[in-house]
Amino acid sequence: MLKQRLLTAIILIPLILWVLTLSSQTFAWVTGIFVVGSAFEWAGLCGWPLKITRILYTIFTIFLLLIAYSFRHELNILYILLGACIWWVVAFFWVLRCQQGQFSLPTSPLVKAFLGVFILLPAWIALIYLHEHDDYGWQSVVFLFVLIWVADSGAYFVGKRWGKIKLADKISPGKTYEGVAGALLMSLIVSLGYALTLSLSPMTLFFFMLLCLLTIIASILGDLLESLFKRQAGLKDSGQILPGHGGILDRIDSLTAAAPIFVIGLILLGKVF
Repeated sequence: MLKQRLLTAIILIPLILWVLTLSSQTFAWVTGIFVVGSAFEWAGLCGWPLKITRILYTIFTIFLLLIAYSFRHELNILYILLGACIWWVVAFFWVLRCQQGQFSLPTSPLVKAFLGVFILLPAWIALIYLHEHDDYGWQSVVFLFVLIWVADSGAYFVGKRWGKIKLADKISPGKTYEGVAGALLMSLIVSLGYALTLSLSPMTLFFFMLLCLLTIIASILGDLLESLFKRQAGLKDSGQILPGHGGILDRIDSLTAAAPIFVIGLILLGKVF
């Protein structure tokens, strides 16, 4: 399994980094393909066994992506991201209560389908905004991706070596508090290295580091929420398209929560400082 994960990562990571350096329009369409693939997988988590239903949901998602991209300059990105942040606060309490055995997820396929759109769409819009904004650009998207990848690797290897205390055994038994500590430590190292290249003031540096830590915590929440829906659906992976990694949704679940949090944090930092 580890060899498959590494081989897939070796192939995908350079490809993704290359796409990030292309025009914002190309970046939007390529990442849109990932969102569409994730929507198809999410339809499976909704409990729709018929492929035609999943295809219709995917087409509906494509329609929403086209509308969002066409009117992206008219949309108030701050309100969209604030809405996404509110949703992830709600999701945090969902995950917490499910871990405590006090809450169950909605069973209605339509409700879960709506949640899927609300999970995927704001993250995509946030990435596009970040990529085409003059003050941030593709370099900021690269940093966000690397931050999540490094944190994920830190969590995996530290958790595998020293992990004992379960983080959420009823949702994702493999995750441990030691793994979370590894993720946060690695994210601190990466974010500090990146921040030092930006010549930030001490106060801005402090809040930027906090934002990066919050982004990683959000990425863990995104992972846990998808695990919760997979457990409800009786699935180990959202799909099998990526050897050793499962489905597309399994690879971007962290990003769905991290991207809106990171981008709104950057916007607010820019307004304050």
